[in-house]
Amino acid sequence: MFKTFFLVSIILLSNTAISKGTNVFGVGAFDIKFDGSEKNQATDLRYEYRSDQSLINIGPEEDNFFFLKPFFGVEYTSDSASYFLTGIYFEDNLGELFEGKKSKYYFTPSFGAGIYDDGSGKKLGNDLQFRTSFELSYQLKNQNRVGISFSHISNANLGDKNPGVEILSFSYHIPY
Repeated sequence: MFKTFFLVSIILLSNTAISKGTNVFGVGAFDIKFDGSEKNQATDLRYEYRSDQSLINIGPEEDNFFFLKPFFGVEYTSDSASYFLTGIYFEDNLGELFEGKKSKYYFTPSFGAGIYDDGSGKKLGNDLQFRTSFELSYQLKNQNRVGISFSHISNANLGDKNPGVEILSFSYHIPY
């Protein structure tokens, strides 16, 4: 399974490696629960490469809405858990979305799949895991951004158990 995932990632990466993109660096809390029931809380470190090259364009071009783009990432926790993933994201300027004029605020949802190794951290029930994320970011004067994201990682009931995990992260985006 890892070989297939790696091969698909390389094929997708070869098309987008030369395109413009954004490096996203994040730090957060792994396994947060709002009811206080977390058992395996750890620090989560994240890196993502987000390509600006669209894979699929949905919606009118003048609205720049739902241009699905690829991303590749890795997460590592203080419990030695690691997660290598690839997926799609889209990005929308919140000012254009709600008021019709550009603002410094962006909304970026994403969906990805990848290989998870629990190290000495939380057991998620399967090597194949899926991640959904919602991120809000603010563009700085130098075009970099700061953001906050909420993510959920789960195996979609492919394993014998599916405890899932939530992650709250702060990020810094550097476009090039």
